[in-house]
This record gives sequence, structure tokens and C-alpha cells, in this order.
Amino acid sequence: MSTTRGTWATIRRIAASDRLSGLIMLSFALAGLILANLPATAHLFETISETHIAIPHTNLDLPIGHWAQDGLLTIFFLTVGLDLKQELTTGSLANPKAAAVPMLCAVGGMLTPPILFVAVLALFSRFGPGAVGDLVLTTTGSTISFGEMAQGWAVPTATDIAFSLAVLALFAKALPGSIRAFLMTLATVDDLLAIILIAVFFSSLNAWYWFIGIAVCAAIWTVLVRMKRVPWLLVAVVGIFAWVMMFEAGIHPTLAGVLVGLLTPSREMFGETSPRAERYASKLQPFSALLALPIFALFATGVHFESLSPELMLSPVVIAIVVALVVGKPLGIMTTAWVSTHLCGLDMAKGLRVRDMFPAACACGIGFTVSFLIASLAYSNAELSAESRFGVLMASLIAATISGILLNHQSKHWAERHGER
Repeated sequence: MSTTRGTWATIRRIAASDRLSGLIMLSFALAGLILANLPATAHLFETISETHIAIPHTNLDLPIGHWAQDGLLTIFFLTVGLDLKQELTTGSLANPKAAAVPMLCAVGGMLTPPILFVAVLALFSRFGPGAVGDLVLTTTGSTISFGEMAQGWAVPTATDIAFSLAVLALFAKALPGSIRAFLMTLATVDDLLAIILIAVFFSSLNAWYWFIGIAVCAAIWTVLVRMKRVPWLLVAVVGIFAWVMMFEAGIHPTLAGVLVGLLTPSREMFGETSPRAERYASKLQPFSALLALPIFALFATGVHFESLSPELMLSPVVIAIVVALVVGKPLGIMTTAWVSTHLCGLDMAKGLRVRDMFPAACACGIGFTVSFLIASLAYSNAELSAESRFGVLMASLIAATISGILLNHQSKHWAERHGER
């Protein structure tokens, strides 16, 4: 028993470490890309990914790769929903005035990348190879219309909160907590906006009666999680039914996790020492960070390219995503921060200047989780979807490298200044 508890405690410590959990997810993402393209493993990986698992008497018949995306990833979105509820009630978003600048920066950081993404594609369609108005896929040489490729405008909008905080933990040890708090608030609002994007633009609504089912599940969940003794088996069943109803309604089913997370109490009840949303998020963290996200990353990047070569970096969609995430994210964040503080009269956290946020803003160019998901939803063309996910991976690695170098330099400079005082 003591050995089991010790093992579980170690697992929870690893999951709670932004640094370690981020590196684990990155390792799985790279492993997926390698396994899908090595001659010795490509066929086996594709067979596993495309093996269907069906649930009798339902429309649920999905390949394993889609179960990782639509099923397992719901655990991650549940933790996002729980964290959002806690932040909105007692955390960084509870006081809108104090959180105004990072909240506005999140909006600016989501608006700028799509503009750059579409602009880069427009330049390729006008001056690149192929007829005017068309773009050429690097992997196959086939042509795609500008309109079809531009459908991925939402791919570079999201920041991966786990990876960005992992970079901060690795390279910004001497920086004040206010920078981490700024990034946390920004990334939390970014998550919320990404959820809205998925719900509005990447859901195809079906029969109305499924929405009644969703409402019933939400009402039952709300009652159950407020009981003094929570009936966990029944709660799990209601959560699964909410997921199924979302799937049948045509809404991306991972949003079921966000819905029930936001309906969970975020203040102490019945003399408890901590809010239920906070406790549940903590208990789910190992399953999210060490199971759901790594497996999702494995299959999300596990796309086969007929020619995996440096030429892939010259793909229009890859370049557009890299520019949008690596340049667009920090550009939107920094511009919004400057306008908010210099023209709108809002204040940064005490002791922080707008320019202090640039290295952290670069870390917001790390897309990963939600960007991978949107890439798979935005494009029906398999090769285009594959190239866009490769672009997200490359952009995230570049953004992580740039922000890591800048944060390390900033951290040393901050430590020297603090030492002098």
C-alpha cells in the first residue's frame, strides 16, 4: 500500500511540474512524427491509428486516432473548465480591472495571427508557383485554392498553456511571479476564446433534441456535484452522457468537459478546506498531463508524409502558420499591451513595464494542443491537414527556442539587477 501511495505521489509531482509534463508531451509529439514516417514502423502505426472502435447502438464508430482527439482530450478540457471556473471566481479573472491588460492582450494575440496567416497565403497565391489564386502542396505537388487553404485561419490562434509555462519554468527562474501571473491570465483567457472558436466555427449542429439532452445532463451534473456526498459513479455516467449528446448534436464533444467543469462549485462547501473545482482539477491533472495530452500529441503529429524533407518547411501553409504564431502572437500581445497602457490608461502589474513582457509574449507562440485540434477540424484534405499540423509543430519549437533564449537572458539580467540592490 505504501509503495502504491509513493508511486502515485511521484506521478502527481511529475504531472504538477510544467517543465516535466511539457517535455513528456513534446517527446510524444516527436515520437508520433517519427513513427509515422519510419519505413519500419509507418504501416503498423497507421494500422493502429486507423483501427475502428465502435459503441453498439450508437453512431460512435471512430478510429483510435479520433478517440484520442475526441475522447481522451475531453479530460484535458475538463481540467481547463475547472481551472477557468476557479479563476473566474477567486483567481486572476475574479477582478476584471486588475486582469484587464492580460485579458485584452489575449484578444490581441488571437486577432493578429489569422491576419498574418491569410496575408502570407495571399502572397503565395499571387506570386508563388502555380496559377494565380492557387497554392501548391509541397508533399504531393497538387494545387489547392486560396479559399480552401485559408479555412485554416484559426489554427494559429491558440496558446498552449502547459508548454508556455514549461518554457517559463525552465528559463525564467529569477523573474518575478508577476510575469508568470500575467502569462497565466493571458493563457487562461486564450483557452476560453479558443473554446468559443471551436464551438462557433467547427461544430455542425444536428437535431434540436440532442440539445435538450445536453441541458438535462448539465442540470443533473450541477445538482450532483453540490451534494454533501458526491455519487461519483453517477457523476461519471452523466459526464459520459453529456459527451455523447455533444457528439450527436454536432458540437465538438471535448467541449462537454468545459461545460461540466464550469458548472462545478468553486467555493468551499459543507466546511471543506478547499473548493471542489480546485480539488477535482488537482486529481485529474495526472490523467490530463501524463495520459490524455501525450497520447493525443502522439496521434496528432503521427501523420505520414510521402516526402519528409527540408522542402516541407517551404510549404505555404507551414510558412503561414510559422509566421502567424512566431511573429503574430507576440506582435498582437505587445501592441495591445502598449495601446492599453499608453492610450487607454490601464496599468501593468506593479514593477512591470510593457517591454518586460516580450519574452513571455514570444512563448505564447507555442500552439500545440488546441492548434493541433483546430488543424484537424479546419481541413478535410488529409495532406493539407498533415502539413498544417507539421507547421504547428515547427512554429511551436521555434517559438519555444526564441522565448527560451530571451527568458534566460532576461532572467540573468533581472538577477543581476536584484543582486545590486
